[in-house]
Amino acid sequence: MNISFLRDARNRAIFFQVIAIAVIFFIGNFLYSNVSANLERQNIASGFGFFSKEAGFEIAESLISYGSQDSYLKALFVGALNTVKVSLIGNIFAILLGIIIGVMRLSPNWLISKLSKGYIEIIRNIPLLLQLYFVYAIFVDVFPSVRQALNPLYGFYFSNRGVVLPSVSDHPANNWIILAHLIGLVGSYFWFRKCKKIFELTGEMKARFFPSLLLIFIPPILVWAGYGFPLTWDIPQLTGFNFSGGITISPEFSSLLVGLVLYTSAFNAEIVRSGINSVKKGQVEAAKALGLKPRLTLSLIVLPQALRVIIPPLTSQVLNLTKNSSLAVAIAYPDFLNVSNTALNQTGQAIEIISLVIIVYLSFSLISSLFMNWYNKKVALVER
Repeated sequence: MNISFLRDARNRAIFFQVIAIAVIFFIGNFLYSNVSANLERQNIASGFGFFSKEAGFEIAESLISYGSQDSYLKALFVGALNTVKVSLIGNIFAILLGIIIGVMRLSPNWLISKLSKGYIEIIRNIPLLLQLYFVYAIFVDVFPSVRQALNPLYGFYFSNRGVVLPSVSDHPANNWIILAHLIGLVGSYFWFRKCKKIFELTGEMKARFFPSLLLIFIPPILVWAGYGFPLTWDIPQLTGFNFSGGITISPEFSSLLVGLVLYTSAFNAEIVRSGINSVKKGQVEAAKALGLKPRLTLSLIVLPQALRVIIPPLTSQVLNLTKNSSLAVAIAYPDFLNVSNTALNQTGQAIEIISLVIIVYLSFSLISSLFMNWYNKKVALVER
């Protein structure tokens, strides 16, 4: 090989990249050959053929219909949906609670500031797994049995079987009401965008809050009225040793959700606090000098600049909550990892299932990261 070829930085980079790819290929081929030989020697079948076989085990919670006679593939899909459910709901509440605690941390009120600081310091310094055990113990050991269930409000029950809430009875109007509500949310979003554009071009401040509320709630009310105002509540009733009717939220899901939200919100609060503190005080003073109200100062001056600091670390916390949901196996919530462990113990397909777990959690993380990066670019300030 001509040594002068490597003197060029671009050629040298290409050469070492080719070497690295070749090394990775040979290592991968060696591992694959070794694993295949060991599996064949022990008469262990490889591949994903077990997906179509009957799972033979029940899953306590499922967003779709599932029975023990269904396949392993459907069981794993149910576990993945459970992980998505707790991650999505958990991140929404963790972000909202983090914003509230972070703003409270900056409050001029001494008591509010110190309480929020104490919350942050305590929650952040206790391991998440320990917090999950603690919350789960409250649901299982502290809450009373079903017959002595706490009933703070009519139709609401708290017991060691979980939380039972009233639900709306099935009716053909329900789906159309939900669709109208979603359309109203989309309309509200575009109204906010239009108001923002008018403000940037002319400086005129259009009303946004009340028109948005009308867009969100008027269409569902009109649909509801068109069906004759149907509204029948399914109120849970104690029958025997359990409740019938309503919606039951299991202690496993409740414990996991509460633990993840409390733990992650403490980190989110510090991110929000540091982001707001990064905005120079002169910006706020200038807004006050112009006569802007505190609410407008926060929404128009502080937050747009603070988001540049908040979004990147907040993305890490969104990913952390999703990955930390795998601790659900400690309190028997049937998330993807828990269901995968059950499938692994029954099939013995360790390599295939572990590889699938890696791919699924990697996909969750990449999708979350893509969304947060898109939002980060969207809210970034564009310099002129």
